[in-house]
Amino acid sequence: MFGLKLRMFLLVAVLFGIVYAVITMIGTAMGITNFYFYLILALVFMLIQYLVGPKIVEWSMKVKYVDESEYPQLHQMIEELARNAGIPKPKVGISQVNLPNAFAFGKSRRDGRVCVTQGILNLLDRDELKAVLGHEITHIVNRDMLTITLLSVIPMLMYRIAWHFLFFGNIGRRKGEGAAYTVLIGLSALIFYFITNLLVLYASRIREYFADRGSVELGNQPSALASALYKLVYGSAKTNKQSIKDVEGLKAFFVNDPSRANKEIRELVQLDLDRSGTIDANELQYLNSKKIELKFSDRLMEALSTHPNMLKRIQKLSEYNK
Repeated sequence: MFGLKLRMFLLVAVLFGIVYAVITMIGTAMGITNFYFYLILALVFMLIQYLVGPKIVEWSMKVKYVDESEYPQLHQMIEELARNAGIPKPKVGISQVNLPNAFAFGKSRRDGRVCVTQGILNLLDRDELKAVLGHEITHIVNRDMLTITLLSVIPMLMYRIAWHFLFFGNIGRRKGEGAAYTVLIGLSALIFYFITNLLVLYASRIREYFADRGSVELGNQPSALASALYKLVYGSAKTNKQSIKDVEGLKAFFVNDPSRANKEIRELVQLDLDRSGTIDANELQYLNSKKIELKFSDRLMEALSTHPNMLKRIQKLSEYNK
């Protein structure tokens, strides 16, 4: 856990170090006024995203909030997990989409919402579902929506700076060192845009590891969460492509990345040694003793994803298996 916290701390330091470097470059150039304009614009976009984000998620995922009389077991599990986590009970919602999954969102701990799709209720048993809900509760506890929203402003800011200095930096009116410096700032910002975008994706993957660990700390068995992840990958692989495409822009909120399910299921099926359709504690322990070596294509796919490689993720869970 300390290793994950250290990586997250270093990652944030690097991201804001890059911002400082770009500020320093622009501060010595003539476009400093425009820089502040784009900084303010990025902050405004972030504020709008923060305020209206929950409504967009509700609308896109067809969320219907339900009371305890409709889904008593679901409410009971969420209430117990929230109490153990020391946060107010989130609103409970059902998403009317075919894809089996769960997600959490909201502007703060007091505004938390935990939603499940109808598909996940039909797919997981009680312990598996509770483990997934613990994962989502941990996202609320850690204020992950706010963290990722704040970090996401950095690549957006780099992109705006690059666009301005490369296409609207009055390059044609400048000569010699002035024009060269303008191009240098634009190209540097463009490179930093790609780098910071990858770092934000990396931050998102770290948050998933934190949420998995948080679910275990809330009393769920690692094997229950591992089994749930396995079933969710299998369920996503069976879901038609159009249903996955319809929620493509929101997959960062999900427990797993449904667009990678077909690839992941081929890797995970080898963990189900008894072909029971689940991953028990013994199978999880077996994974802990194995060394995972990913192909270059797998590492590249992970680097461009909001979620960790599922085989690595379940192996991390095996470390908590007592």
